[in-house]
Amino acid sequence: MPTTDQEIVRLIGQHLVSVGLERSAALLMEESGLHLEHPAAATFRQHVLAGDWVKADHDLRALHDLLRDSPHRDTHNLSEMKFVVLEQKYLEHLEAGRVLDALHVLRNELTPLQHDTPRVHRLSALMMCADAGELRARAQWAGGSASRAAVLARVQAVLPPALMMPPARLRALLAQAAALQSQRCRFHAAPRPSPDQTDHIPFSLLADHQCSADQFPIHSLQVLNEHCDEVWYCKWSPDGSKLASGSKDHTVMIWDFDPVAKRLSFRKSLEGHLYGVSYLSWSPDGRYLIAVGPEDCPDLWIWNMETEQLHLKMTHSQEDSLTAVAWHATSDKFVCGGARGQFYHCTLDGTLINNWDGVRVNALACRADGAVLAADTHHRVRAYYFADLTDRNLIQEEHAVMAMTLNAADTLLLLNVANQGVHLWDVRARALVRRFRGLSQGHFTIHACFGGAHQDFVASGSEDNKVYIWQIEHEEPVAVLAGHTRCVNAVAWNPVHHDVLVSASDDYSLRLWGPRPH
Repeated sequence: MPTTDQEIVRLIGQHLVSVGLERSAALLMEESGLHLEHPAAATFRQHVLAGDWVKADHDLRALHDLLRDSPHRDTHNLSEMKFVVLEQKYLEHLEAGRVLDALHVLRNELTPLQHDTPRVHRLSALMMCADAGELRARAQWAGGSASRAAVLARVQAVLPPALMMPPARLRALLAQAAALQSQRCRFHAAPRPSPDQTDHIPFSLLADHQCSADQFPIHSLQVLNEHCDEVWYCKWSPDGSKLASGSKDHTVMIWDFDPVAKRLSFRKSLEGHLYGVSYLSWSPDGRYLIAVGPEDCPDLWIWNMETEQLHLKMTHSQEDSLTAVAWHATSDKFVCGGARGQFYHCTLDGTLINNWDGVRVNALACRADGAVLAADTHHRVRAYYFADLTDRNLIQEEHAVMAMTLNAADTLLLLNVANQGVHLWDVRARALVRRFRGLSQGHFTIHACFGGAHQDFVASGSEDNKVYIWQIEHEEPVAVLAGHTRCVNAVAWNPVHHDVLVSASDDYSLRLWGPRPH
């Protein structure tokens, strides 16, 4: 029987045992002439699960002998295996109140190993525990028989699989395959199974996984016509429950989202933005919303979204142009700027902390480490550190960067580039990853976004009145959404309800896109 077939048989046998079909597993091993694991390992497993630590220690020496000439031999791993078994023996003595026996293990077996001395010291401190409950809590230990399977798993982690397979190996392989298939799926926007999530795979294993386009946000669910002029921007709140839209009609409109009905309902209009609203930014905690305007707007508006009242209108100078803004992760500070050379670092009450002179800003983003990314009028993206007023170049484009979006992990950057389209950059490698194809991008400011539970998708508006969606690994769009009659300025993918997105257009409308209605 070829090696691969032997391994498959062993994997099946292990899985049969794990689901309680020991007799079927025994018949399979008998017919195939294989061993599920080495007899010494099987005996070791039996004695560990029975809590027979004297025999388990003897079995461990036999396993050590088998490993003596093995290329997998590692002295540290052998000591770790011995330590794990003795640690369990020590803890079980303490749990049962056999303090003298525990002390004997600590002094005469664990300490002489000279392995992980700090851990030995932590174990010795457990001698002072008043009862078994305190012991389990302080040791972060499940207790006697409940933790013996974990001992086996820790030993298996350092043994070669020819002797003892890692636990639940077939499930682990299937979980890895499921994660890879969902990652490659053309329309998989929902949370995908983790390779470590072996207990539940959310789709059938009997065929290759492929999501239906019916569940993807490419179907027009609702057209919102409450704005009376061009809609320049839209953005979901961090919890996905509200949408804010900004328009040339001088208003910010707030909408409530019903995730069951997949509908948006008008909630409130925030008025008085005399230059119009071209960009919006929710604070990470969702409590505040900042609105800024087009190039000739010197004002910045901070709205308290709990009271739905104006928190602050900030104007440093009538000569300013405040067109870009980004919040720090703490929600108590923000940066703002514009193409006339203003670049401010401010507190929530509008106090100027410091500023950078002469930086003409088109777009801003804040990283979790405090760095501020600024796309400037020299077609660059630079990182600015306000703490020590240092900066460095990250990205150089050949054409103007009109808009910028940073992913949640702070690793990828979407740039809408004039006359080019949407470019994806790896921030850490400072490398262009992909140029997405299809959309029409001239010199209008068009905003793209990441989407899906793992931000595996990119969506952007376009000057040809359409919405384009790409899978992040591919340059060609997976979907092109028609319905708007003028330029689509912005697209916002719901950060919580991953099956809906919204587009904002110069045709005075917002469109909600989602799964096909039933």
